[in-house]
Formats: sequence, structure tokens, C-alpha cells
Amino acid sequence: MPSLPSPAQPATITIAPLEVRSASLAEQAYERLRTLILDRQISAGSPLQEARLAEDLRISRTPMREALVRLAGEGLLVRRDARSYAVRALGTKEYFDCMRAREVIECEAIALAVGKITDAEIDTLEADIRELDSGEHNETEHWHFDDRFHLLIATASGNVVFPRLVEELRVNARLFRLHSPLHRQRENHDEHGEIVRALRARDPERARAAMREHLRSLQEDVKRALVE
Repeated sequence: MPSLPSPAQPATITIAPLEVRSASLAEQAYERLRTLILDRQISAGSPLQEARLAEDLRISRTPMREALVRLAGEGLLVRRDARSYAVRALGTKEYFDCMRAREVIECEAIALAVGKITDAEIDTLEADIRELDSGEHNETEHWHFDDRFHLLIATASGNVVFPRLVEELRVNARLFRLHSPLHRQRENHDEHGEIVRALRARDPERARAAMREHLRSLQEDVKRALVE
């Protein structure tokens, strides 16, 4: 089990009660907490107490426990004791391992996608890039754009496993404290633009090279941040 920081106070966050929906309460609690974790509204190492969360969401502890166990199974939480968890902090080695795995998978995915992605899907990627340039956007909005961009390409590859692997690796990387799209907005714009141009040209080797350059550039930026 990953090591945890010294005992801390439960995370101070405001969580609105769940609404009545067709989805189970456990599913709703899972979705709410997963979003808060991935949007970094709950920071790595923050304790999450089952009873407190159940009270905040106005649900019983049973569905709350189910949601926490599911999040722990996905690697987003680690158990602190019988009734509490903490958001997992991703270590430096694991972050770079995730990025190297992404490089292997996403370079292959984009080479396959070149012959399958539609013009309409490429138009969508270009429109998203323009939208991101149109004004100020917060970190969460950048993350959501980046998710759509990379998952659309992985899906267009035609390999049904690639999108799932890419999403899992991206979720893990999101837990690393030095990984943020706000640190390199101009670089992301230029690199995403070259990826789209390679797709538009239907050139698999150019697309593979553009994706590799993008992912390696991300890693180099993090390496520089680590020594600053």
C-alpha cells in the first residue's frame, strides 16, 4: 500500500446533497467524488471519512461505502483505516511510467486512426482547439478538452481496448501534482495543431511523430519543474 502523509484533518470541501435520479445512490456518490478528485477539488492525501461524506450527500453509509470501495479499486483512493480513505498521491516514477505507456499506446492508436477518422471528427478536434483559444479557461476546462482530444483519437483507431487504456493512464497522471495543462497552454496548442494537421494529411508516420513529440514534451516540462 502506498505510504500516506502524517494524519491530517478531513478534507474541507462543500458537497451538495445528491438529487433523486434513476441511477443508484452508490453510482451517484461514485460519480460525484470521482469528478471532485479528477478536477482536483480534493487534493492528494486528503482524508475522506465515510460518515462525513454520507452526511454531506444525505445518503446512508452503505451506498457511500460502495462508492469509496469502487474508487479505491480504480486506484483513486487508498484506505487509511476501517472507515476512511485518502486521495492517492502519484509518485514521480509512476507518473513517468504512465507517460511512457501512453506513448506506446497513443502513437500506435493515432497511426491506426489516420485511415479511419472521419473529416467531421477532425473538424471537431480543430473546433475544440479554437474554442480553447477563444478566452480564459480554468484547469478543469483544459483537462476536459484534453480528455476529449486524446480519447477521440484512441477511439478512432478502431481498437476497442485503446480508449480504456488511455483513459486509465490519463486518470493516473491527473493524480500527479506537477501535471497541469495550465503550465503549457501555448505548447499544447501548437502540438495539438500539428497532430490535427497530420490527421488531415492522412499521414500515419507524421501523425505518430506528432503524438510522440507531444507526449515527450509533456514529460520534459515536468522534469524541468522537478528541479526548479
